[in-house]
Amino acid sequence: MLITRPEDKGRQLAQQLKTIGVNSTCQSFFDYQLYTDQEKILSQLTTYSPSIIIFVSVAAVTFAHQALPIAEWQKGDVQFFAVGQATKQALSGCKINNILCPEQQNSEGLLQLDELTQVSGKNILIVRGDGGREHLKECLSERGAKVGYLESYQRLWRTFDDVIVKQWQERQINAIVITSNALLQRIVEIITAFLDTLPSEDKLIFTRWKNNCLWIVASERIANSAKTLGLMKVINAQGANDKAIINALS
Repeated sequence: MLITRPEDKGRQLAQQLKTIGVNSTCQSFFDYQLYTDQEKILSQLTTYSPSIIIFVSVAAVTFAHQALPIAEWQKGDVQFFAVGQATKQALSGCKINNILCPEQQNSEGLLQLDELTQVSGKNILIVRGDGGREHLKECLSERGAKVGYLESYQRLWRTFDDVIVKQWQERQINAIVITSNALLQRIVEIITAFLDTLPSEDKLIFTRWKNNCLWIVASERIANSAKTLGLMKVINAQGANDKAIINALS
């Protein structure tokens, strides 16, 4: 299995896979770095005076907390939301209680929560990385909320030579973990660029390898994107955490 997560989370998943007899290769495609500071956070809290704060990933929690402890954000009556259980646990580790989390661990799941249905006139702050989907903000804005972003971290994409695809094939990689559409796009671009350099016979070999790989993705949205890109064997793990991925593999 090819694990494409940042190194710390990749090694953690690799260890879990080892216990069930699955060999894996960690190949991080990006790193995180802090993208905010105490001044920016205080400015956003002042600008929006949010009664609702939504964290969309563990990284969003980790880097926001690094810049300014999240327990210090609770000015007045603030309700915290987490996109999934791992994010909720990260918030709990920052001494935040009473966190709401959807059973369906994505933006669509958040939007189905009763507490986010009637938000007209409310101020909402979404804590995330730089860039990403606008769906959550757009839907909450349509429901009458004033919505702002706090981008607590930035992704730094690593660069690879196309021949890395040959290394994956030689290592007998037959499953690839994908946790975002941006990551999916990046990997498919690398594979496509490599295929374009090959003579017809070799191109057939590596195309067959790509089509035989099991692509384990974190959501239905990513699964649909993978199928649109022509990937043949796609499984929706319905989550990006270790347990969801291992369950999907099982």
